[in-house]
Order: sequence, then C-alpha cells, then structure tokens
Amino acid sequence: MFETTFKNIDDILHKDAGCSSELDYTEQTSWMLFLKYLDDLEYQRAQEAEMMGEEYTYIIDKYHRWSEWAAPKDANGNFDHNNALTGNDLMEYVDGELFPYLKGFKARAANPNTIQYKIGEIFGEIKNKIQSGYSLRDCLEKVDELRFRSQEEKHELSHLYETKIKNMGNAGRNGGEYYTPRPLIRAMIDVMQPKIGETIYDGAAGSAGFLCEAYDYLRQGGAEKKSLSTSELKILQEKTFYAKEKKSLAYVIAIMNMILHGIEAPNVLHTNTLAENLLDIQPGNQHDVILANPPFGGKERKEVQQNFPIKTGETAFLFLQHFIKTLKPGGRGAVVIKNTFLSNTDNAAVALRKELLQSCNLHTVLDCPAKTFLGAGVKTVVLFFTKGEPTKNVWFYQLDPGRSLGKTNPLNDNDLKEFVTLQKAAMSDPKSADSEKSWSLQVADLDANTWDLSVKNPNVKDEIAVRTPAEIIEEIIALDKESEAILTRIQELL
Repeated sequence: MFETTFKNIDDILHKDAGCSSELDYTEQTSWMLFLKYLDDLEYQRAQEAEMMGEEYTYIIDKYHRWSEWAAPKDANGNFDHNNALTGNDLMEYVDGELFPYLKGFKARAANPNTIQYKIGEIFGEIKNKIQSGYSLRDCLEKVDELRFRSQEEKHELSHLYETKIKNMGNAGRNGGEYYTPRPLIRAMIDVMQPKIGETIYDGAAGSAGFLCEAYDYLRQGGAEKKSLSTSELKILQEKTFYAKEKKSLAYVIAIMNMILHGIEAPNVLHTNTLAENLLDIQPGNQHDVILANPPFGGKERKEVQQNFPIKTGETAFLFLQHFIKTLKPGGRGAVVIKNTFLSNTDNAAVALRKELLQSCNLHTVLDCPAKTFLGAGVKTVVLFFTKGEPTKNVWFYQLDPGRSLGKTNPLNDNDLKEFVTLQKAAMSDPKSADSEKSWSLQVADLDANTWDLSVKNPNVKDEIAVRTPAEIIEEIIALDKESEAILTRIQELL
C-alpha cells in the first residue's frame, strides 16, 4: 500500500508546475508525511493517556491538526469532502496560516531537544512548492490513507522513505551527497559495534542514514541481539544520536528520516559543522562513536580554514580533523573519504595522514570499488580508527564484488560479509586475516616524509608484462617499417 501511495503522489507532483525533480517530490512529500505522522503520534499518545486516566496536552492546536484541515471526517469516520479545503482556499490556508504557525514553534519551544523545536526548524526551512490547490488536495488525501500506528507500518514506511532518498540522491543537484549505500553503512556499524550508553555522532549527516541504521542495529539488541529494557530504550531515544547538517533540504530529510525510523526528537542541529573552531570542542562535546561520509571536493572559505590547525580547502580533510577532535579518548571512528587521501603529496594531506597515524590507531582501511557511490566519479576508502593510541599496523581489505557496480546492480550486504568476518580476525591477529584481497602494513616501514598509505595489494601479481626499453624500440621500428610498406603500396596505386 505504501509503495503505491508514494507512486501516486509522485505522479500528482510531476504534473504540478512547482515541482520539477525527485528532490522536489521528496521535499514536498516529506512535510505532508511529517504532519500525518505527527497526527497519528498525538492520537496514540492521547489514547494511552486516556487509558491511564490522564489528560494529554496536544502539541498542535486543534484548528491546525491534520485531522481538522487536511483530512476532516464526518460522523461515520469517512472523508468529509464538504468541509475539506481545496483550490485557492487550501493554498491560502497552508501558505498564509499553517506554515507560519508551525514555523513559530521554534521561538515557542522550551529547548532545542524537543519535538516542538524540530517542528519550528523544519517549517522554517521548507516551503510549500505545490502551486495548485487541487494537486495539493489530491496529495493530502493519498497521504491520509497511510497509517503509522504499528511498528510494522513504521518499518515499511521508513524503508520506502529510504528508497525516495536514494532516488533523490541520483537526481542531480548534489543530491548524491545525501545518500550512502546502506550495505556499506551496515558493514561499518558491524565493525564499530556501538553499545547502548555510547553516543554516536555524524557531523555531515546528509539524510542521517548512518544514524538511522545505527538506531536499527541497537534497537534490535546490537551485536548481542538482546532485548532492551525501558531505561535503555529511553537512552536510545534521547541520549544516543547526535548530528549536524549544513544544507536546508538535507537537514529536513534527516529529521524526517530519523522520526520515521522511531527517533521522536532527533538531536540534529542545522549548522555548518566546519564553522566551529577545533579549540572550542570540549570533553562535553565529544562522542564515543563517529560514523560519517563527509562531502568531498568542496572548497571552504579562508575564514573557515582558520578553525583548523592543518589549513586546506578540501572539505573532507577539514571534516576528518573535526572528527578526530570530536572523538573521546578511546572513541572509535569510521569515515568514508576519497582514496587519494592515502597518497596525495600536498602538505595538508601529508600532515593529516601523520596526525591520524600518530594520534589514532588506524587499524583498518576498506578500499571500495568504483561506482560504490552512484554518480560519483571518485574512488573511496573507509578509515576505521581508535583515538588515543598511535598506529602500529594497518590492515587493508580490497573490496571486489566480482562485477561492475551500477544503478541496477548496486552493492549488497553479501558483498561485504567476507570483509566483516576477516576484519574481526584481523583485530586479534592481522596475519590470520591475510587473503587475496587483504594484507597488513607496518607503520614503521612507511616513508616518514610522505606517510604514503597507497592501496597496493601485494597478493595480486601485475598482469601487465614489463618490457625493456630495447624491446619497445624494436617494436616501434617494426611498426614504422610496416607503415612505410603500406604507404609505398598506396603510392603505386595512384
């Protein structure tokens, strides 16, 4: 049902003049889904309060509740078309009353860690782009068909919402920054093995895929698959996940994604992470686990670069410095970065590799194949490190799924199974995890001038035969003679 409804909504938005791409479809579907989800959540809480003989205080005023303006019902519980706003009346209400009311929650909220504050932030960033009140009415009726009251329904919805984010990520306009393949995220989490009571942070959250997958992992009992107590569930909800995101649409999508996964008041800040000076990060701002895929290639302004000891315009290099600083001593990080970070010879890259190797234990590097990230023209690696101890040995794994990746043949969980299994073995005995795709490197053997960590698999023989200069010259002379003979024959025919 969810899948059909989503497709029908996309079809309606496709015909509306205000929406032109998957990014717009996802953005506009998001705010409607959010308000419907919130209405179901409030209904559920009101029912629970009534059973306990308590009175429930609604977040949304009666006049602005979904069930009042978006989907009014008659005495029999059927959709009341006579009292449902449509056309210009609906547009005037949504743009002139509803959005300003919801935006005002930010100023009225008690503190940023409340759902009220998140409502205010979302509707301060997002705009209604749908131009036809009749198209909007059709969308609202489709969204109202959805129910988010059981865990199964929420799970199905979150899964389909992820698919929308993936499609949005492939729609251009930097959408790819929002989407990291979920099998890769799950493998990173399997290596990190976060636990209840630890804080998990992503300073370049995008659509919050890392935090949503980490929530699912911990909600299902983590590595031990154990049932969670009421107090553990409360910690998971309120004191586990922290994120920052700079871009408005990504920020809204991140909050929606986390809420649809079951995190009711996400600790996501709408801010430029890199605008924070590293010297201002105190122990109270540090975290146990960092999972992230920061944007690469962007050029940050000079004033932003001043916040970092290693000056560079490469966004990913600034983020890596931020992540190292933001980890608690003993904290663990898993960060996606361009593979050229391992070998670039510029001063910033060399200094950052040295810093990472000396202040952290870079115990694992996962080398990802081309097209792991759809639409991205760069190859990537995942760095796994622990803060507070120098690196002595780095274990490399060269991921090779045995096929060319693409939109119809993306990375899957099976592709990463061997990596996860061997990585666990490598942590106790690196040599035991050597294979055709994996090997170890001693930091003591590195060139101290470059700290070059290039991915060079010693287990794969170079299949290109290396020829001597004499052999190459001999072939050139032979080709020249052949060309001369062909030209002579052509002349004879003229």
